[in-house]
Amino acid sequence: MSGDLSERAIRVLAIEAEAIAGLKDKLDHNFSRAVGILMKAAGKVIVTGMGKSGLIGRKIAATLASTGTPAFFLHPAEGIHGDIGMVGRGDVVVALSNSGETPEIVRLLPVFKRLGLSLIALTGNTGSTLARYADVTLDVGVPKEACPLGLAPTASTTAALAMGDALAVVLFEEKGLSAEDFAQFHPGGALGRRLQTVEDLMHTGDDIPLVTADTPLKDALFTISAKRLGVTGVVSGSGALVGVITDGDVRRAVGRGIDFFSAKAGEVMTADPKRILASELAASALRRMEEHAITSLFVFGPGEREKPVGIVHVHDLLKAGVR
Repeated sequence: MSGDLSERAIRVLAIEAEAIAGLKDKLDHNFSRAVGILMKAAGKVIVTGMGKSGLIGRKIAATLASTGTPAFFLHPAEGIHGDIGMVGRGDVVVALSNSGETPEIVRLLPVFKRLGLSLIALTGNTGSTLARYADVTLDVGVPKEACPLGLAPTASTTAALAMGDALAVVLFEEKGLSAEDFAQFHPGGALGRRLQTVEDLMHTGDDIPLVTADTPLKDALFTISAKRLGVTGVVSGSGALVGVITDGDVRRAVGRGIDFFSAKAGEVMTADPKRILASELAASALRRMEEHAITSLFVFGPGEREKPVGIVHVHDLLKAGVR
């Protein structure tokens, strides 16, 4: 019996995989036009759909928003009872309906047109009312549903979801957004922790351990202990970072016979220390520390390569869940 169940599940997956694969042959100039409309949108992207298409629409709206395209979901039944007030001129509508004749969607179409909104349709019926109203129609029709009765939306909703993902990802790429930009849209959860920037976790201001090259070594060691990061930066008279001293550097210097009470910080420091930009991902800082077997990095701003604006320690990264 278990083998029969597996075989039926495999059949469902095969049908849905076929539905997605079939979209490749339907990608034409209309997809490019849809991306162009979304790129030029002066307002938000309004995604709407009823029933199972509505659930897919919610996910598409969430994916657009999380990849840098402001979007929200409008329930069509609520839309015709007042929520259309959330829609403004300059917005773009993405409407989902496999049949293209969903009554709640069809009733909204004249309203969208009166507002002068561009309309992108995702439908399996390119001759439908929705398609006729649309500025661009993306054909997401499928040969058959995975449901044995051919009734429950299965392969058709999978295809619509995949097309929505394609739109969102291509838009993300066309806008030239970076991993740092993506991090700003995901501040919470495991993804947010992985995408935190160095700036989010670094120590700043008086918490940055700094001494000058002519600071007595004993005072530099006091700074290391007081700031509790196991390191101090060494700066020039202009404030430029020229070296670092760790508590290990001090122990090794004393072991070599240096006079702890007369030595200066500049005699013990390691020159040309490793550094990182505040805008880089915290995960990049952790990789750099692991690569060079160090526990801290001094941080610099985008327009300042000499004077540190912060310091980040490996414990800060691990405590924040950065991996």
